[in-house]
Amino acid sequence: MNFFSRFIENYPLVRNKYLLVVVFFLLWITFFDKNDLISQYEDRQELYGLMKERRYYQEEIENTREQLQELMTDNQRLEKFARENYLMKKENEEIWLVVDKSQKPKH
Repeated sequence: MNFFSRFIENYPLVRNKYLLVVVFFLLWITFFDKNDLISQYEDRQELYGLMKERRYYQEEIENTREQLQELMTDNQRLEKFARENYLMKKENEEIWLVVDKSQKPKH
């Protein structure tokens, strides 16, 4: 008796061709197919990350629009914004910058 015939006699599940086809199919779609399960999982994780990033940027856009609307309608806010962010000043005014050395510089 050769090896394969003894193997088939000892393991009757191997004789079931439907089971073999199903096992082969599961192995194929898990590891060897172009759209295998591992790639699909990685793609889904990337998709969730991109969707989270998209929500963040949509919120930032909405916040920026609100700030722009406030700046366009309120001259005092516009003046405060220009002074704080662009160091603008009125004539005969001096600007003093206080730098906190304990904070790390932004690059």
